[in-house]
Amino acid sequence: MASLDIELLEQCVPGLRLAFDAEALVAAGSDHTENLNFPPEVVVWPRSTSEVSDVLAWAFERGIHVTAAGALTGLSGGALPVRGGIAMNFSKMDRIIEIDTANHQVIVEPGVIVQNLQDAVAARGLFYAVDPASRGTCTIGGNIAHNSGGPRAVKYGVTKDWVLNLEAVLADGSIITTGANTLKNSTGYNLTQLLVGSEGTLAIVTRATLKLLPLPAHTALMLAPFESAAEACSAVAAIFKAGTSPSALEFMERDAVELARKFTGLAAQADGHAQAGEPPYEAVLLIEVDAATPDGLMPQLEAIAEVLAHEGAGELQIADDAAGQDRLWKLRRSVGEAVKAHCIYKEEDTVVPRGRLPDLLARVKAIGKQYGFKSICYGHAGDGNLHINILKGAPPEELSDEFWNETLPVAIAELFKFVVEIGGTISGEHGIGWVQKPYLPIAIGAREREIMAGIRQVFDPRGILNPDKILP
Repeated sequence: MASLDIELLEQCVPGLRLAFDAEALVAAGSDHTENLNFPPEVVVWPRSTSEVSDVLAWAFERGIHVTAAGALTGLSGGALPVRGGIAMNFSKMDRIIEIDTANHQVIVEPGVIVQNLQDAVAARGLFYAVDPASRGTCTIGGNIAHNSGGPRAVKYGVTKDWVLNLEAVLADGSIITTGANTLKNSTGYNLTQLLVGSEGTLAIVTRATLKLLPLPAHTALMLAPFESAAEACSAVAAIFKAGTSPSALEFMERDAVELARKFTGLAAQADGHAQAGEPPYEAVLLIEVDAATPDGLMPQLEAIAEVLAHEGAGELQIADDAAGQDRLWKLRRSVGEAVKAHCIYKEEDTVVPRGRLPDLLARVKAIGKQYGFKSICYGHAGDGNLHINILKGAPPEELSDEFWNETLPVAIAELFKFVVEIGGTISGEHGIGWVQKPYLPIAIGAREREIMAGIRQVFDPRGILNPDKILP
């Protein structure tokens, strides 16, 4: 690839905000994935689609790599500029352009923070349900790049289910529109869904039209402790077999709860942690229901409580007020940060048919015992998505670098093969990015990978967009 002439870039895109000092480059070179860092040569902050187009046209002509990034909250290294070049940060393109209350749609730029969008549409009585744990910092553009999910995906789907239309810039600077601002569209190939989840390797999204729903006005949250993590996992499928439809159903091992409790400073009685004289709990389920009226909550809670009692749950806690729910959700959403603060770790984002969740958890623990590592598991149990945090530990019990870099990948590959064998796949919502691409052949066949590579070649014939991601 050609060397990057920063002065020439400034001349060709007048007014473009950029930085090339060491602090800015280091910040742009890491996300929430382990302790990786790949500094670019320059960071740019476009303010418009035309600026994105100008930068890409300039880079394409010279064969310079461009990696788009939002808030850098990713967990697969998907936005790391592994070959240097230009890091394109979208924090300055953060406008909510239009909230269309008549058609239940919103048009946004990619730098909009998810929670800010949710709050803005909620003020109009509308609902955007995609809510990753990092919703207070992650952006719509990053969510589109990774097809993000979150706790409420079990009832409301993931990002792809909410995207109607995209404006995007191709590698050569061409600006395209992928669809239409309509609920139905059977006009040609579905380019919109092709770009969702493509991790910025095909095009860079600069505007999105998203679907909205009427806001569920009432929610209640239930916490159910289990003496056995296996019983907690088994209860998940039973809840759905009973005909209930919770809006969220989360699983946390006790170690995850404990780390989150310490990290947030919340009192033990707020998180289902066992009190003196109570039996020790191995895991908890966090279950949310929603409804248009208060009367719609209690029948759902009663039906789920009946299932939980049959499945061996301990004493249930119910939070039907905002303060109580916020405390419980704070614990759940902080688990990832709590683990990261605890020690270096690898997070695997497995997903299986939810009825096989007990089998997955058992295999995780068996492989950990076999190879000699500890894991903390939590995730979106309602859709079979288990986040497996493998801990490197702390001295003097820290796993060696040799084990971490050579033996652990063998163990992870063994786990992924099992996941695929039981009908699952190796990433539910974090993407493949940089760290998972060696494992892609376990889940995706050679012919399918060949097709993917061909699609990428059509969109980006010079290979400048987010290089070395997804495909091995």
